[in-house]
Amino acid sequence: MPSRSKAPLSLRAGSLAARTVPIEVAAPIAQRVAGFAGPRLMQSKALMLKRHLRRADPTLSDADLGIVCRHGFGSYGRYWVESFRMPNLSVEEIDRGFSFIGYERIEAVRRSGLGPILVIPHLGGWEWAAAWMGRIANVAVTAVVEALEPKEVLDWFTELRSSYNVNVIPLGPEATGELIRAIHRTDVLCLLSDRDLTEGGQATSFFNEDTTLPAGPALLARRTGAPIIPTAVFFRSRQRVCVIGEPIWPNKGANLRSEVARMTAEYAAALEQLVRQAPEQWHLLEPNWPSDHQNHR
Repeated sequence: MPSRSKAPLSLRAGSLAARTVPIEVAAPIAQRVAGFAGPRLMQSKALMLKRHLRRADPTLSDADLGIVCRHGFGSYGRYWVESFRMPNLSVEEIDRGFSFIGYERIEAVRRSGLGPILVIPHLGGWEWAAAWMGRIANVAVTAVVEALEPKEVLDWFTELRSSYNVNVIPLGPEATGELIRAIHRTDVLCLLSDRDLTEGGQATSFFNEDTTLPAGPALLARRTGAPIIPTAVFFRSRQRVCVIGEPIWPNKGANLRSEVARMTAEYAAALEQLVRQAPEQWHLLEPNWPSDHQNHR
């Protein structure tokens, strides 16, 4: 359980509130409250989410866009409550609330002696899949996270995820070596990949607009031979369903630059398909395309 002494007050309060009621009650309440209050309290982020949703579905009317935006904030609220609650859930509760489609693809890669590289959008609740693999399937999970500030916040999240057997690696110069070792241990890598945090990623098209996405997944695949697997965890009423896509295998004989570009373009297209299955669960709230930054000034 995350340390109370080091966690910031807001995180401690949220975690405590989430633990005081059953998750079947807490998650729907959080979804409704966040869906109502989020767009009002975080108007700039709501505007950004609407821009992204327009890309995912250009046919949305203004009225429908507002509804889908509220659902996106609701999905984000549910994600946080379920993450806070995860360390206190029994293995029976985690197993009962979760299912996989395509898990055999993960198993096949691990049998080959490598860990798959799961590329995931900011959608639904991937933490549940990580907890299921770590606590029920006994599969080691490694995740890269943004190096949050202050350090106490990063420490708190690291401890939270460690409670359900997720190895957290902060984004930084030492991350690549640790990730390569994790792949060779057959860990399952979880990389949020619908946003480029480094601003030095691979140029590609994403939702029919030029931007950059993380080059790390393709570089890791090329160096290790492990495939990239596009993945998303969807909320389905009170359940969570993890959809495992087709592996994208590296061609180790191809030119490095062209291979990174190819694999990034392929996983971008796969993430588009996953997001379009449930755009109302997409909670990408930050600028992600060059035009977002131009309009944010």
